[in-house]
Amino acid sequence: MLKLAIVDDDPNYRREIGALLRQYETEYGEKFQISEYTDGDELLEDYRPELDIILLDIEMEFVDGMTAAAKVREVDQDVIIIFITNMPQYAINGYQVGALDYILKPLSYYAFSQTMKRAIGRRKSSEKKYIIAGERGIKQKIDVSEILYVEVINHDLIFHTKSGIINSKGTMRETMKELEGLSFFQCNKGYLVNLEFVDAITGNEVKVGDEYLLVSRAKKKPLIDALNEYMRRMGD
Repeated sequence: MLKLAIVDDDPNYRREIGALLRQYETEYGEKFQISEYTDGDELLEDYRPELDIILLDIEMEFVDGMTAAAKVREVDQDVIIIFITNMPQYAINGYQVGALDYILKPLSYYAFSQTMKRAIGRRKSSEKKYIIAGERGIKQKIDVSEILYVEVINHDLIFHTKSGIINSKGTMRETMKELEGLSFFQCNKGYLVNLEFVDAITGNEVKVGDEYLLVSRAKKKPLIDALNEYMRRMGD
């Protein structure tokens, strides 16, 4: 369930945004936990980085949306901010506070739903996932987004991460099952690469970080297709 906040000093717009969110829930099968705030100062009071998305009006009486967003960013770099406004000239400056987008008043469901789709996709893709790895009784959590590639030699797994190498026991089949649905691709029997860190495919090799890994002949075209699809998703 995603946690959303509606911040608008106009109760009519808060109701309208709430109705649009309920329509989106019905159409796309999402589930939202919605909280409402009447001003930026109310949002900031005891703010904790627990929200997924903030739908934020720009013009408010006490603390305007741009100021509120800047204060939120001081303690929360992950929450997605969407401005809702009738003054696009101010919303354009949203890049300064890492806003995803802005929606113009009066609201239309189509524009609203398209922005929400982007926001939810961005939020879900950024959710952290961990796997447990290690050996000799010492186990540790590995942030999946930190893994460049996984190498297997017999029943020894080697996780090549941004912070170093972690050795573990296991099989490639087990690791692939744990990472199923994420941005990983098996380029041959010995390597499982994170598409996020693929820089180039040259001949029968794929460049991951500073390493060149062998790509089997049968896997080359599927790897290119998977990389293209990954880049398309990231550009949506």
